[in-house]
Amino acid sequence: MRAADNDTPGNGASDGDLRLDPAEFIEANLRLAPVPALPEIRLYTAHPGSGLRRLLGFEDDNDTDKGTPEPQPPYWAYAWAGGTVLARYILDHPMTVAGRRVLDLGAGSGIVGIAAAKAGAREVIAAEIDRNGIAAIRLNAAANGVEIAILDKDITAGPPPAVDLVLAGDVFYGHEVALRVIPFLDRCLAAGIEVLVGDPRRVDLPLTRLRLLAEYQVPDFGDAKGAATRPSGVFRFEQEGH
Repeated sequence: MRAADNDTPGNGASDGDLRLDPAEFIEANLRLAPVPALPEIRLYTAHPGSGLRRLLGFEDDNDTDKGTPEPQPPYWAYAWAGGTVLARYILDHPMTVAGRRVLDLGAGSGIVGIAAAKAGAREVIAAEIDRNGIAAIRLNAAANGVEIAILDKDITAGPPPAVDLVLAGDVFYGHEVALRVIPFLDRCLAAGIEVLVGDPRRVDLPLTRLRLLAEYQVPDFGDAKGAATRPSGVFRFEQEGH
């Protein structure tokens, strides 16, 4: 989720961002493959030979002490557990999105928005501020034969867009981000917009505001290869006190 994070790689943080075209780099260096636990969707995914550090402004994997700050992980290049289970839930329950206008908040790879489009959403908007992530969403949408509109700015400080449903996968990955996201989701509820959350129960997940709808066992970003999977949940975000 990068919809509310203004210190992301790809926001003009280094000269390296400007030398490489993100879409060309992703197509040439990432692997288009089905998502584990979600074979209906293919994503351009990082692998050990991707050389993603070059896209983030490093000349090579050993270029660490030339004054360029260490890049944050390219979150859009991996399938996170929350997004994966939210996408799985949508494909298993297409009436959740069918005929509705949907916002994929902090879209990352676009996995949730792609699932919504495949399941029959009338319109899908992806909110993402990482320049490289935006390129990945466009490529991933095309690879899956769906159309997704993109909002390339932080929308969490303002009113929600005109949608019927907000899908928020992995938006509680950090305390500061959670503090910005929760008021935005409250404004969504106040506007009559339904909110669904996908998350593997990270520390900053506001469990007192959530009602569990489903659980799935899926791998998460950062898990070691072969590590045991843990249950991740799909929740309905509810008004405080409900």
